[in-house]
Amino acid sequence: MRFTDFPLDPALLRGIAELSFTEPTPIQAAALPEALAGRDVLAAAMTGSGKTAAFALPILQKLLTRPRGVTRALVLTPTRELAAQVHDHLKALARHTSVTSAAVFGGVSASPQAKALRAGVDVVVATPGRLLDHLGSGLARLDRVEVLVLDEADRMLDMGFLPDVKRILARLPRQRQTLLFSATLPEPIVELSRTILAGPVRIGIERKAAPAIGVKHAAFPVPERLKRALLIEVLRRDEVDMALVFTRTKHRANRLATYLGEAGIACDRIHGNRSQVQRENALAAFKDGRLQVLVATDIASRGIDVKELPHVINFDVPGQPDDYIHRVGRTARAERSGTALTLVSPEEEGAFSAIERAVGRRLSRRRLENFDYGQNATGTLEVPIAERIAAIRARRADERSRARANAKRHAGSSRPAARAANHGHGRGVPPQGAPPRRNPHSDRRRGSNGARQETESKT
Repeated sequence: MRFTDFPLDPALLRGIAELSFTEPTPIQAAALPEALAGRDVLAAAMTGSGKTAAFALPILQKLLTRPRGVTRALVLTPTRELAAQVHDHLKALARHTSVTSAAVFGGVSASPQAKALRAGVDVVVATPGRLLDHLGSGLARLDRVEVLVLDEADRMLDMGFLPDVKRILARLPRQRQTLLFSATLPEPIVELSRTILAGPVRIGIERKAAPAIGVKHAAFPVPERLKRALLIEVLRRDEVDMALVFTRTKHRANRLATYLGEAGIACDRIHGNRSQVQRENALAAFKDGRLQVLVATDIASRGIDVKELPHVINFDVPGQPDDYIHRVGRTARAERSGTALTLVSPEEEGAFSAIERAVGRRLSRRRLENFDYGQNATGTLEVPIAERIAAIRARRADERSRARANAKRHAGSSRPAARAANHGHGRGVPPQGAPPRRNPHSDRRRGSNGARQETESKT
């Protein structure tokens, strides 16, 4: 089967050809005929399977003949990175059409998004939080939406977005086409699908979530204290030119990136505490080959699309098998091959055994030759909890001390002026011509809604 076998407009086929797509992936081959026919779809699709084109092409085909100036398709994604990725992919497919689109997510200026929403772009690709901000301000209108896509629905559930998604659904027309894609199908997602899908075509629902076939898996058993040193050796000895390295927490990502940088390895990090500009710059440098390593938390396990990424390395074993599947799904995308390496400490063997049960086989163990497993490593990525608490208390005490000093200084400087202003007047009586005093509590205003912060994974 080829893309020319589908009832697609020649303008879309040109965009497909320029992306060097020839044969559809299995999810595309299964979903495209149904979605193009206007049916609802519930699909269990692994990461890297090509599902973006599976819903983007039917949207574009439908909108080619629709009048402009009204938003008629909405794609909801859990993360900024995934929203940007889907938007870029959609623009590439639509480059020879007049269909317009906009990406709407937090961490960046809301003004360009507001302008696009006011103009009524055809397709909006959004994260739930920022879209609700625009809905609250009246800038976004969804009453003419004809196609809704929920992409990575299980991740939206994990990140606590399900209530926000339901609020958005309440603003959409009941008569619409809905496409729901999810790598896994936990019960809340199944329940949601029952309420928003009408007689859906079910694709891959019986398939158990698993990594892409082209991924080669290996584990390095190693004490926690030696993980950093072993990672350096793996990066050097295995001639790893490009690797996405996952850590458990944001502060471990920061410390590991610093350690790798001091060892002369070009790297950066990406996680929820970094600004959108920092995240975009780090990802761009990684894609361009200016970085050998990009250290990330699970916020990047979905939404990072790097062509021919050869290696994913789990510096920390993920707590859930599904997280492992999403992490290693960054490699071997679009039926390519790749390698997934995991550093497993004795304390993590239980979690790694659960991953092996989910994958359905025992993954190979490797021991790095000539690596000194008995060496005494110095330093750690973890800050003991007592030290962290002490640092937080010290910082707060310093902030309180500075606040008291500032208040005392301001009070001292304002006393002479206050005495001069009140000279000859009774206590509490304002000078002649001054506006009457107001109860400080009566004029209290609620904080501005503004653009609320996008909810991020705690990792």
